Amino acid sequence: MAAKRDHKEMEKRRLRGCKMLDKGYGCAEVAQRLGVTRAVVYRWQAAWQCGGRAAVVSKGRAGRKAKLDAQAAAKITEALLAGPRAQGYKTDLWTLPRVGHLIEKLAAVRYHEGHVWRVLGKLGFSCQRPERRAVERDDQQVRHWRRKVWPALKKTPGGKSASSSLSMRAD
Repeated sequence: MAAKRDHKEMEKRRLRGCKMLDKGYGCAEVAQRLGVTRAVVYRWQAAWQCGGRAAVVSKGRAGRKAKLDAQAAAKITEALLAGPRAQGYKTDLWTLPRVGHLIEKLAAVRYHEGHVWRVLGKLGFSCQRPERRAVERDDQQVRHWRRKVWPALKKTPGGKSASSSLSMRAD
């Protein structure tokens, strides 16, 4: 994912560059001092000459506005953390269709299943696979079996290997 742009800082850099150009600095020197390419400085210069300050100020974030506002995102996060059972599902597993229905129910915004995972990523969630464990599992018995029963069942107790009949003897 691309780094987020700080539009205010970018605007300050453009204005600083245009003021340097007005003072007589060359495009190459402005570019070097501000850490941008010369082509960018030429663009700033052309905009500054045509429209002045208004032509180089920030126009804000480009692209479509987000469908979910901060309040809706907080509601969805809270519902996701409460779990699927709290939303009336029979299992403790969130699926993309379930999350899509939840978003539609809480925020009145419909997302295609394929894009729900992007929303989850922006909310700070990641893909997880549930641990498959039997409901009857007893961790204490499993621990006992691993420590006591399994070593006794192994062909070579204690981890020492028996000598093979094919091994060569040094006589």
